[in-house]
Amino acid sequence: MLDDSSVLVTGGAGLVGSHLAARLRDRGATVRVADDLSKGDRERVPSGVEFVRADLTDPDDVAEAVTDDLDIVFHFAAYTDTNYGDDRELFEANTAMTYNVLDRMHEVGVDRLAFTSSSTVYGEAPRPTPEDYGPLEPISIYGSSKLADEALISTHAHSYGVRSWVFRFANIVGPHQRGNVIPDFIQKLDDDPSELEILGDGRQEKSYMHVSECVDAIQHVVEHADDDLNVYNLGTRTTTSVTDIADIVSDELGVDPEYAYTGGDRGWTGDVPKMRLSIERLVDLGWEPSIESDAAVRRSASELIDEIVE
Repeated sequence: MLDDSSVLVTGGAGLVGSHLAARLRDRGATVRVADDLSKGDRERVPSGVEFVRADLTDPDDVAEAVTDDLDIVFHFAAYTDTNYGDDRELFEANTAMTYNVLDRMHEVGVDRLAFTSSSTVYGEAPRPTPEDYGPLEPISIYGSSKLADEALISTHAHSYGVRSWVFRFANIVGPHQRGNVIPDFIQKLDDDPSELEILGDGRQEKSYMHVSECVDAIQHVVEHADDDLNVYNLGTRTTTSVTDIADIVSDELGVDPEYAYTGGDRGWTGDVPKMRLSIERLVDLGWEPSIESDAAVRRSASELIDEIVE
């Protein structure tokens, strides 16, 4: 279904978007990337892919990116807790981007949307958390914005004929990533291999999924799930603690630092200290990960060390 399609990837200069754009290009799709480069990198946009520099909070920029020749929009652009300093602006920007994309799609008759949501919409939920868990009670502004985005998408799926796929991500890791615990640890240890500051108590434990498998899963779900609104968790069945990540990164770098914990059961306000998603709905659709959480962290650490350490 995606082969030979005309697709738009918003946020396509970011981690997941750039990998998906490359994969779809290789499958024969005509790919356009829209990104404002506020956290993405122009160099990540694959060759052979059209690039539009666009601020998706601006309807005029959205009109340039979303055109009537598209078969599907992959809406991945968003601001996150860790790289945006103003909660109100983050919430309003994320929801404005999603509203503008959906409004323009309705205007020009594009009727398929895939969206990257987040495990943060669940808040501190029992584990493993299934897609039908509720009520959804996010504890961060980022999670709140993603839940509001999901509500907008639900409305367009059920009332305006936009078939939609919503992906609630675990922690996605891989090459070119910045602003995440793995590249953070690499940079800190490259600067000072004798000591590593770890936010919280190091017992925070989450599911980590390699970006290559994330992209595989997205394609599989879009091609095989055909409800008006399709909601799927993407993650692994296993988890990795923050201290284990520090051990893996230290091992890959060949250093043996002392750990300095900042204390508390979470790294920052709104951090969900333990997260593991149920992926049974994904498995029932015929796809499951082959790289478990620890292995995803180690592979990502190795890839990022090659990029970051000179």
